Amino acid sequence: MKSLVLVSFLLGVLVCPALARSRNLDRAQNLTNCFEGFGPCDRSLLTSSQAAQIADLQHDRNLLGCLTGDDECDLSALTPAEARHVAQAERRRNLLACETTLGVCDKSLLTPVQRAQVTNVAKQQNYINCETGDVACDLSSLSPSQETEVRKLGRERNLLDCETGEIPCDQSLLTPSQKDDAAAAGRLRNLLVCRTGDVLCDQSLLSPSEAEQVADANRERNVLACEARDTSCNLSLLSANKVK
Repeated sequence: MKSLVLVSFLLGVLVCPALARSRNLDRAQNLTNCFEGFGPCDRSLLTSSQAAQIADLQHDRNLLGCLTGDDECDLSALTPAEARHVAQAERRRNLLACETTLGVCDKSLLTPVQRAQVTNVAKQQNYINCETGDVACDLSSLSPSQETEVRKLGRERNLLDCETGEIPCDQSLLTPSQKDDAAAAGRLRNLLVCRTGDVLCDQSLLSPSEAEQVADANRERNVLACEARDTSCNLSLLSANKVK
C-alpha cells in the first residue's frame, strides 16, 4: 500500500508540471492566433488586459478593411462616426470608378453634380478615343466641330499608313497628289529592301538604274560575306582576283 501511494505521488509530481506546460503552450498559441487574426481565437483563455488589447486590434483591422473596401468589412462593429467615414470613402471610390471606368460604378450613389461630372469625363474620353483612332470611338457623341477635327486626324493617320506601308491604308481617302507621294514612298522602300537583300524585294518595281544599283549592292554584300567566310558567300559572283 505504501508503495502504491508513493508511485501515485511521483506520477502526480511528473504529470502536473507537464499539464501546466501544455496549458501554457495552448494559451500562447491561442494568443498568437488572436493577435495574428488567423486560426481559432478563444477569448476565454486571454487575460483581461490581453482581451482588451486584442479587441482594440481587431476593431482597428476591421475599420481599415471597411475604409479600403474590403469585402469582409463588418459595418455593425463600427461607431456612428466611423460608419460615416466609411460611407464617405465608399462614395469617393464609387465616383472614381465612374470617372475612370476602373471598378464597379453605381450611378445611383452619385449626386446630380457628380453625374454631370462623370458624363463630361466620358465625353472627353470618347473624344480622345476618336482622336487617336481607338475602336471605342463613338462618332455620334461628338459635336460637329469635334467630328470635323477627328476626321481630319483620321485622314492624316491614313496618309501616314499609306506612305509607310502600314495596314490598313485606304487609298480612296487620298488626294491625287497624296497618292503620288505614297507611291513614291513605296518605290523608295522597295529600293531599300532590294539593296539590303531582303526577300520582300520586288524587282518588277525597279527602274533600270535602280536595278543596277541593287546589283552593285548585292555584289558588294557578297564580297563582304566571302571575306567573312559567311555561308551566304557565292564564289561564282566574284572576280578571279577576289577569289584568290
